[in-house]
Amino acid sequence: MAKKKNNSPEFSKEQYMQWYELMYRIRKFEEECNFVYYQKKIKGFLHLCIGQEAIYAAMASACHENDPWITAYRVHGIAMARGVSANEAMAELYGKVTGNVRGKGGSMHFFNAARNFYGGHGIVGAQIGLGTGIAFAEKYLDRGTVCCALFGDGAARQGILHEVFNMAMTWKLPVLYVCENNKYAMGTSVERTSNVTDLQILGESYKMPNKSVNGMDVEILHKEFSEALAYVRSGNGPMLLEIETYRYKGHSMSDPAKYRTKDEEAAYKEKDPIGRIEKILLDNKYITEEALEALHDRIKKDTKDAVEFAENSPYPPAEDLYRDVYVESDYPFITD
Repeated sequence: MAKKKNNSPEFSKEQYMQWYELMYRIRKFEEECNFVYYQKKIKGFLHLCIGQEAIYAAMASACHENDPWITAYRVHGIAMARGVSANEAMAELYGKVTGNVRGKGGSMHFFNAARNFYGGHGIVGAQIGLGTGIAFAEKYLDRGTVCCALFGDGAARQGILHEVFNMAMTWKLPVLYVCENNKYAMGTSVERTSNVTDLQILGESYKMPNKSVNGMDVEILHKEFSEALAYVRSGNGPMLLEIETYRYKGHSMSDPAKYRTKDEEAAYKEKDPIGRIEKILLDNKYITEEALEALHDRIKKDTKDAVEFAENSPYPPAEDLYRDVYVESDYPFITD
């Protein structure tokens, strides 16, 4: 990391380009999902992460490749940040066999253990406990990793959070809890659901280190993630980061988000994480307008190609109904 001088960029051109391309790719993918959903090509629930892309870009740059990630059902963007391709993601949304989990998971249940990505979970708050369990296993196996367990402000109301916070602190588990506070649990604001609106202090009861972070600035996020990960990786036990972010769309596609004011939405869009990095790239001549437009065109084409890939892929065969129900294992179970 370069030292900042007179408002000059703190990171390399390559790092800004990586952040920008990933965030823009996620944004375009989600916008395309929005479009094809209204064409009734995607069925069921669909939760978009438009506005929250900086979180996943910063995690991608700050984490080690073997650090496990687990999250809730707003999953497409973080899965792509962990290496799931646009083709795999879109095909899964279409329920096709070429999808991320062979068309069985749909929007809310992406999964790829080979990339250390463990979901994608539809039960509110369930991943908090699962992530803590993963951290326990990682510590037991002495892998030197940190499990990043993400959850929303709504899931912070679940009882499981308090149970695992106590357990993780007692056993000093290598888990970084990441609360994506996008202000609304479905359509209900944080202020209407809890007397505690500063969610970072939920860690105080367990003496868990905690911090609130600006989730609209990928530079700040990268630095805070890096420091938190180093702290946890050193054997100090868990930490809680409350990420102050915002989703531009409703909770899901069925939510018109009429509970928010236009002024509130406009204020957050002025802080757009993608627009901010685009300005840095142009102001510092890291990219020309022409090259930027070419980048946009390439990513838009990749996204359209993903739709074509999904539409031309087959549905799972009937025998897949029995696949993945039971899995043979060479784990040395005790039988006596």
